[in-house]
Amino acid sequence: MDFNLNEQWQTVDQLLLACFVIVLGIQLFYYLYHFQSILRYARKQKKGIVPFLDSQPPVSVIICSRNESEHLKQFLPSILEQDYPQYEVIIVNDGSTDATDELLRNFSKKYPHLYHTFVPASANVISTKKLGITIGIKAAKYDLLLFTDADCRPASNHWISSMVRNFTQGTEFVIGYGGYQKTKGWISKLITFDTLLIGIQSLGYALNGHPYMGVGRNMAYRKETFNREKGFSKFLKLQSGDDDLFVNSHANEFNTRVEISSESVTWSVPKDNFQSWFRQKERHLSTAKYYKGHSLLMLGTEVLSRGLFYAFFIAILAISPMLLKLIAIALFLTRYAIQCYTINKIAKLWNERSFYILLLLFDLYLPLVNLYIQLFRKKTYYQWK
Repeated sequence: MDFNLNEQWQTVDQLLLACFVIVLGIQLFYYLYHFQSILRYARKQKKGIVPFLDSQPPVSVIICSRNESEHLKQFLPSILEQDYPQYEVIIVNDGSTDATDELLRNFSKKYPHLYHTFVPASANVISTKKLGITIGIKAAKYDLLLFTDADCRPASNHWISSMVRNFTQGTEFVIGYGGYQKTKGWISKLITFDTLLIGIQSLGYALNGHPYMGVGRNMAYRKETFNREKGFSKFLKLQSGDDDLFVNSHANEFNTRVEISSESVTWSVPKDNFQSWFRQKERHLSTAKYYKGHSLLMLGTEVLSRGLFYAFFIAILAISPMLLKLIAIALFLTRYAIQCYTINKIAKLWNERSFYILLLLFDLYLPLVNLYIQLFRKKTYYQWK
């Protein structure tokens, strides 16, 4: 009887280790193939083998704003004073009740390439953000459209030129990285890590031919593409999705490029408390279920394998013999070393924070937050701010 029991425990231990190795292999595939594609792309750029546009075609920069007069006052000059030969900046005022109108009128006197319009107060739509973007696009004079938010500032005065250089023949979408300004506190570090990981995923997948989202803080596409695809008509009934769903629906390996230089990054004002950030996460995740099937599979496999990796590791530490524990620890540290290298190397590329001890905490915590939101939070009407 004891012999049979020992055999059963050995079988369980071996099965646990085998499952742990399998999910580790999946995780390493994501890090070494998908995520490190950004580092490989950076090396190609250094060698001068990545083709870029030689000319600098005119660009329309579009920003939707609601009660953002303080942010516009602080950040708009950095957009209006870009080192680029011909561009316009269109601000769409979405029902602001602050000093936005007066501020824009004063700015227009100094900057003749600044234009402003508004969302009609009588507009009866689910998403005035989508309507505002559509109004801005209709008002744009140029085919190349570059988007950001009112609380964003470009990292350099070469932001426009960095993004636009990717509009080579056949390119319809350009995806950039939009980070959050560094502030003190735990919530700021959590937001930075979450944003950094999402940026690594979205740009890494796109570089390997699987673009699935863009962020409205830093992305570009053609007016011709927007008109051809009938704008946001596919998801007008949704409150969000003006950025990620439009890219998910129409971007592919042939018409999409990414921009990874530090000069192309935009920096936004982060939420200052957990509740505000959590609400923002809910709003962003509310559109994820509408992604294409292969996007959901790609994202879901990474998150599931990550969760199982930690679960199997804890199980081995709890019940397996010492030898298997040591093997599991060695494999765990292997993933951690690759993870640290990949994330922090890309973070340095974008002038982001580095993560070491907190990496392990956030790496496990964020999927639990996402799972909780998807399973237990009730559908809410999300007003964009």
